[in-house]
Amino acid sequence: MLGSAFKLDRIDIRILSHLQQSGRIANVDLADAVGLSPSPCLIRVKRLEKGGYVTGYGAHVEMEKIGTVQLVFTQVTLSDHRREDFAKFEAAIRKVDEIIECHLVSGGFDYLLKFVTTGVVHYQTIIEGLLDSHIGIEKYFSYIVIKSPFTKNYYPVEKLFNQPG
Repeated sequence: MLGSAFKLDRIDIRILSHLQQSGRIANVDLADAVGLSPSPCLIRVKRLEKGGYVTGYGAHVEMEKIGTVQLVFTQVTLSDHRREDFAKFEAAIRKVDEIIECHLVSGGFDYLLKFVTTGVVHYQTIIEGLLDSHIGIEKYFSYIVIKSPFTKNYYPVEKLFNQPG
């Protein structure tokens, strides 16, 4: 975490909740939504940014309006499981723009990756390139997304962190 850590109160949590759903919200509207006057609200937002709780602001792009996209989830198992094997794999896949999520998981495989591509052929080209690069992939399983009934671009921070006790 950047900056110095501090304990968040329920208003900080509400600010984070609103900011992640609408990063362009005017400070006056944000202050009203969380029950503060604008000046203290802005001070809190700046403190949250400086403390590393807010790591950036961005736009959510409707990819289908631009062109055809194919989401693919991929389970990856590495051949070896030393610290340097994980580091080598992660360094290599970090450079692949089409991999938009990478999770080291417990269970029957090592990583769960999320790809966004223009189609199955594009995905297969990327995965074959990864296999050819000898970054330690023993096996992989691909799951082509047929439909995404919904995706959420925010976390339920108020439900997770505003619990009593």
